[in-house]
Amino acid sequence: PNDFDPAVRDRLIAGAMVPAAYVDRAQKFRRWYRARVLELFRDVDVIIAPATPCIAPKLGQVTFELDGVELPVRANIGIHTQPISFIGLPVIAAPVPLAPMPIGVQIIAAPWREDIALRVAYALEQS
Repeated sequence: PNDFDPAVRDRLIAGAMVPAAYVDRAQKFRRWYRARVLELFRDVDVIIAPATPCIAPKLGQVTFELDGVELPVRANIGIHTQPISFIGLPVIAAPVPLAPMPIGVQIIAAPWREDIALRVAYALEQS
């Protein structure tokens, strides 16, 4: 019981209590959404998207402001990455060196094309 942060433990418990019918609907949506995103790779090799909706929070920071709204970090910092993880595409989060602070981007590739994502991440790192 003490192996997880209380907030993580609560999310795991909540997930275990989701009715099977909801899980089935979510899986159908996941397949539909994945198919729509995969269509993008007909025209591009990678998708570059923001990694987070804000600058990196400080250690222990529990909220951040987005468009004038105060939001909890834990529930919202992954709003750009979770949809990609949800459909199982290869993705790398990488810094883009900008002044005064770098920004984080996701480099999203088609299935089994981690090589392309890694090459793009390396090129960004070298810039």
